[in-house]
Amino acid sequence: MSNPEYTTMAQEIILLKLGELVLKGLNRRGFEDRLMGNAKKSLRPFGSFRIYSKQSTTYVEPQDESCDMDGAYGAMCKLFGVAGLSRAKACEKTAEAMLDTAKTYLHTTLMEAKSFKVESKRADKSFPMSSIQLSQFVGGELHDAFPHLKVDVRNPEVTVHLEVRDHAAYVHADPTPGAGGLPVGMGGRAISLLSGGIDSPVASWMMAKRGVTLEMIHFFSYPYTSPEAKEKVLDLARILVPWCGKLTVHIVPFTAIQETLMRGAPEDLFTVLMRRYMMRIAEGVAHRTGCRGIVTGESLGQVASQTMEAMMCTGAVCTLPILRPVVGMDKEEIVRLARRIGTFETSILPYEDCCTVFTPRHPRTKPTLEEVIAAEASLDMDELVRAAIADIERVNLNP
Repeated sequence: MSNPEYTTMAQEIILLKLGELVLKGLNRRGFEDRLMGNAKKSLRPFGSFRIYSKQSTTYVEPQDESCDMDGAYGAMCKLFGVAGLSRAKACEKTAEAMLDTAKTYLHTTLMEAKSFKVESKRADKSFPMSSIQLSQFVGGELHDAFPHLKVDVRNPEVTVHLEVRDHAAYVHADPTPGAGGLPVGMGGRAISLLSGGIDSPVASWMMAKRGVTLEMIHFFSYPYTSPEAKEKVLDLARILVPWCGKLTVHIVPFTAIQETLMRGAPEDLFTVLMRRYMMRIAEGVAHRTGCRGIVTGESLGQVASQTMEAMMCTGAVCTLPILRPVVGMDKEEIVRLARRIGTFETSILPYEDCCTVFTPRHPRTKPTLEEVIAAEASLDMDELVRAAIADIERVNLNP
């Protein structure tokens, strides 16, 4: 027990179970290192923690009693790359020590439950009891100590988990599902179009879950959209920060471009033309920030600008891949996910964005690329696009 990694057995720790990372091959170590680096950044507001990885588990160990374990656990629930997590208690690697720890550490949980079972995992094969023997011993003693509990091996209310590892044993109850996915930073960089609506924050979250580091871009049309609308978008980005890590929101002044389109473009093509200029600007910012993709919250058929024909026209101006993670989801699915990640209530605040302010009465749902290009030919927009990119306001949001 002299190993320095296990010098704080009296303290509670957090165990992080890895998800699809364990399926990686020779590059698995890179994924694990990134996960631990992201965990360290997320944990900084909650005290000093030591983080290390052993046997497909990452350990989050507080270094002193001032650490905020509740805050740390909440942060780890939003850490992409983690399939499940538990607050656990370390103890000596004896059956008696694990039993005593289960009685005290899980006392409240066991008192409130009606049924239980014990599951053991013996990663240290030198431990003298088999997993089944250990579970039977601890389970029998717990049943005597908590006689109101019924043993239910199929559908227990509480499962007591015993893990015997190299230098210590760990006792915990049922793990909490983690955020899943891959550690942010392992999937490259992309720029995400962030409106004030429901869909785009969900799309951003879904790409971060696949390990993508995000830059955010928002198109702001003052005075048609208010400062409160801009602040709403920044609030949405702030909600995403604990999931995504540090975010920079690029706020594009878009008024001049929209006013020019209103004066010179066919009304029924206005939305498609506007989105083409958004994509041009997004790609310009993407190249400047090292991004290799563009993320949108488009859902097929949801509005006139999100038909297959319209998306083909808007995407035609880009050379970077366009990532549309919610394209096959219906609104109810997107709303459920928005509620889960905490963006829904902010998204429905009544502040309009630039897309809703300038909605044409009868937008074309099936535009052709030829007619869209012809409509653009009469517009002198290059200087407006350059000016919009030059005047971008950047807001950095840290965890």
